This record gives sequence, C-alpha cells and structure tokens, in this order.
Amino acid sequence: MLLIKRLLVFIWSFLFLGNFCWASDPVSTSSKAAAISFVSNYGKLEASKIWPGIKPAWFMKNLNENITNPASVYPGEGSYFCSYSAITYLMLQDDPLGYAKFALELYNTGKAVYRNILYEPSESIKKEAGRFKYKGVMDIHPLDQMWYLTLADHYKGYLNLFNRKYDAGDENSFWASSNYGKFNRMAKKLLYYNLASSKGSDLFRPHIKNLYSCLAEKLNAGKLVLFINNRIVHKKDHVNIRLAVPTHFIVVEKLYKINDVITMVYWENGAKTQMQLSPAFLKRIVYGITAFTNTSNE
Repeated sequence: MLLIKRLLVFIWSFLFLGNFCWASDPVSTSSKAAAISFVSNYGKLEASKIWPGIKPAWFMKNLNENITNPASVYPGEGSYFCSYSAITYLMLQDDPLGYAKFALELYNTGKAVYRNILYEPSESIKKEAGRFKYKGVMDIHPLDQMWYLTLADHYKGYLNLFNRKYDAGDENSFWASSNYGKFNRMAKKLLYYNLASSKGSDLFRPHIKNLYSCLAEKLNAGKLVLFINNRIVHKKDHVNIRLAVPTHFIVVEKLYKINDVITMVYWENGAKTQMQLSPAFLKRIVYGITAFTNTSNE
C-alpha cells in the first residue's frame, strides 16, 4: 500500500508540479553514426614506434567502445583522471567523429590538432601509454591512457605547481588532477557546447538559496556538471577524516524532487548512478556548478 501511495505521489508530481527534470539533448557537432562509419572503414591500424606500449587491436577496440557507449568511459582505479573522463563523456556526445579523427591522428603522428589547438605529449608519455597496470579495465584501454595523459600534459593548474613534468606513476598524483578552474578551461577548449555559466570554487560552496531549483533549471537547458565532495558521498568505514573539499566531477542526467527528497541520476566513472538526498546534503556536497547550453561555441 505504501509503495502504491509513493508511486501515485510521483506521478502527480511529474504531471502537475513539473518537478521532474532531465538533461535536454544539445545539438551535436557530429553524429555517432558518422563516427562508427569512419572507424569501421578506417582499415587496419599498424603498430606504432611512437607509442611502443600500445597494442593496435586494443586501441581500436577501445575506440569503438567509447563511441558506441560513451557512458562506459572510465578513469581507472586509483588515478586522478576523473575530470578528463567527464570531459570525454561529454565530448563523445558532442563530437564523436572529431574525437575519433583526433585519436587516430595522435596515434599515427604523435601529435594532433583539435579545434585549432595542437596537442603534442612529451616523450615520457608516449613511452608509458598502454602500459598501465592495476587500473582495472583501463589496463586494456590504451586509447584512454594515451588520451588522459595527453590532456593532463597539456592543461595545467595550480595543483601542478611543483610537478609539471610526467614521470611514470604520476597518473596517481596531483600531476594528473584538476581544480575547478582548470576543468572549465578544458571544457571551453574541447567542447563545442557553450559553457553558459559556472559558479563555485575549490574551497567554498556557491551561495545559492534554492540549489535544487537552480540545478533543475540549468539541467533543463542543456548539460550539467557538478564538482562535488565525493568523500562525503561515498563514505568509507576505515576513513576517520573526510576533508571538506571537492574531489570529483559528475555529469547530472536526471533530477527530481518528491516532497523533500531529491533523486539525482548522474554519470561518473564509467556508469550511471542514482542517489537520493536531502536539500541540505545536496548543498553540503556541491562546490562547483558548470552548465552547458544547446548553443555551439562556434
């Protein structure tokens, strides 16, 4: 009986209160079908002296998986690649064909141009890509290794102040991390979506009276990324101290509220997750709000 009552409340809220919100579909720069066709007709990929650690067959398999199922994009266990995987997830929806062409050009020549920006990773990155171990499924995703390392090598923030050059293992250090400002800069350069607004910081939560309404409005207009304190969201029994700082980027897919319970469906780390939380807890975890509209940057 209680289940039926909750279902009726949900339907009533959806139909009459307008409290159900999910991301609209921004205008894509290219289509998934075009990207799939381009890759399938590309031909055989040869072994590369530029990237000695990358197996061509695994590279192409990784490329196909990313294009056909963007939600599966994964930053690897124990790495600091969260921000790059979030950008990639959006990019694969925005311009999958451009992503495919860029990835193959980077593999074949060791450098590539995307949106008039040249990406040319260091020799240490070219040597290491494809050789990760103990990173879960990323161990057999050499394209993701190459791509994330290239982005981390190209874009820098204040967290890179004392470590700007890649050494083996730096994917697990601040060398690979992104602060909020760096994430927004990458989004502006790599996505054709228009970055309509960004509010927040690395240390202080944005002061917004009705945070749920704000997020629902932005999600209804396009794509929405949140910079959150993930240590609070995913509590660990063996962790005694949970720092009040943001550590994680997620892409919100759906958002609705029934009574005083907010349900949020979001993408993170290769999968979509659902979480129910109170308005107070939502305000507690959100440090950055980045919204994209349907209007292209170009």
